[in-house]
Amino acid sequence: MEHRSGKSRLSGKTRYNLSLYILVPIIFSGMSVLTGIIVYQFTKSSAPGIKLSDDVTLWFSVIIIATLLCGLLITWLLLRPMRDFVKEAGKNPLFAGTLGDRTALNANEIDQFNEVLKKVTHVLSRVEARELFPEIIGQSSLMRELFSQILKVAKTDATVLIMGESGTGKELVATSIFDHSTRRDKPFIKLNCVAIPDGLLESELFGHEKGAFTGATSRKIGKFELADGGTILLDEIGDMPLDTQAKILRVLQEREFERVGGTQPVKVDVRFIACTNKDLKKMVEEGKFREDLYYRLNVFSLVLPPLSERQEDIPLLVSHFLETAPTPARISSTALQVLMNYPWPGNIRELRNTIERVAVMADDGFVEITDIPSNIISSSGMRGISFTSHKPKERDDDETHALSIDERLQNLEKKLIIEALTSTGYIQTKAAEVLGIKERSLWHRIKKYDIDVAALKSQR
Repeated sequence: MEHRSGKSRLSGKTRYNLSLYILVPIIFSGMSVLTGIIVYQFTKSSAPGIKLSDDVTLWFSVIIIATLLCGLLITWLLLRPMRDFVKEAGKNPLFAGTLGDRTALNANEIDQFNEVLKKVTHVLSRVEARELFPEIIGQSSLMRELFSQILKVAKTDATVLIMGESGTGKELVATSIFDHSTRRDKPFIKLNCVAIPDGLLESELFGHEKGAFTGATSRKIGKFELADGGTILLDEIGDMPLDTQAKILRVLQEREFERVGGTQPVKVDVRFIACTNKDLKKMVEEGKFREDLYYRLNVFSLVLPPLSERQEDIPLLVSHFLETAPTPARISSTALQVLMNYPWPGNIRELRNTIERVAVMADDGFVEITDIPSNIISSSGMRGISFTSHKPKERDDDETHALSIDERLQNLEKKLIIEALTSTGYIQTKAAEVLGIKERSLWHRIKKYDIDVAALKSQR
């Protein structure tokens, strides 16, 4: 690592860099000089007749030089472990193509160390995500933030409301909450409220007594009793009838209910997790969902980002689906770029179905752009993609008009950078040449848009 002083120009501003090997010794020597001046002034005021001899001046000079050398030695001892760490980290494949370029561009040691530590923290968070959430594919910043929220709420018994568009993986998130909870050794009962006819939903939830209705030849234990001591997942709760919602509210508040046709209250200890792809708040305003139930469910909410907001995860998902497809295959970089540019209104479910289809159609197990459905090719890059909004929203033809011109330009710039990196084998020097910008400018843009080059490179 080179330690030097100099200046750099960034965004029209001049920035001066001063090596720590110069700065720290100067500070130490300055303290010695300051001490000498204070002693001299004190001596002069207390004993006006005393004059400093040449020996004293010489000793002051020796002390200043000694402190200068001590400062240099201390700086070297402190920076040496960090320098070794930076050097070894640069050899790691996880940092290839990103860490080396960034540190080489920095003349300031502190900036170098900060950049290294940020990158190491970033990589460790990705490793943690893979270890703690093996069933959920995703290492983007949005998903890591979601994982952090899951770990926080999983340790409690708080009711969780998971919201997100269809196909974003709400059930997987609910399962992860259960797996990391203190009730993970207890029952985990799932019920899709849409899959059960309205007339049978209460019987499925609360059970029924013998003779409660025609065909009830014996007592049936409901989902709540089966989940006693554990967790119950009510999927698509936004489609639950209003009269059933009132009974669910009672279970949430009182932790008791009666079976259909029964009169004795049944006590249960369950944790509630609810999922929906609907805007419950809007449904409350329209009178289609109970307001009191909404607030009881919305103790802790998780909003799953649509796939269009986590473009960096598409290579990971494509690779996973190709490996697990009925006919395993590989994919060309051009075909992958098309998939990354498509907005995926059906989210992960649509992506998975598409990958399974193209894997079957691919010749010799290699997916080319000609294997991708024409509707996906024609729609790729035809509309704006948001990378900042965390809230799922209804998509329509006028969606891009809701974005400002700056946001749309930023989305386009991020897409172009990813395409350039992919086409050049993730070599930032070549990508910068393709884009017609300086390598340092490319690095700043990669950092600005939180583009994970290492993750993209691992999917080649």
